[in-house]
Amino acid sequence: MTHINLASLEVGQTIGSTEFLLTRDSLVRYAGASGDFNPIHYRDDFAVSVGLPGVLAHGMLTMGVSVQLVVDWIGDPGRILDYGVRFTKPVVVDAVEGAVLVVSGKIGEVDADNSVVRVDITATFADTAVLGKAQARVRI
Repeated sequence: MTHINLASLEVGQTIGSTEFLLTRDSLVRYAGASGDFNPIHYRDDFAVSVGLPGVLAHGMLTMGVSVQLVVDWIGDPGRILDYGVRFTKPVVVDAVEGAVLVVSGKIGEVDADNSVVRVDITATFADTAVLGKAQARVRI
């Protein structure tokens, strides 16, 4: 059971923020789990040869990491009814420094009749939004 009181939630209220460090190791692990071995996710020379600024994090990895803020807030991933994003900018993962993804969330809508809340997620890398219209609907 969630610890969140639906009546106490208001549109615009923040649910928190966090940072995730994505490393080249993260990309290798995700590639193994997903089966996505596109070389833009692990080879600098290839990424640059196709016009990219460097090795990119998988879009679905960025999406998955970003929703973790909501999972931690609600306490049960089974309460997430749906989740969608638009990919707006790539996350370039430096071989040494990695990439820090900054994620925050706020209440975008409260449907008290159905005990459902929409959480609007902001995910940024290097002060640039990398996901657009990132929203998760959760049952309280």
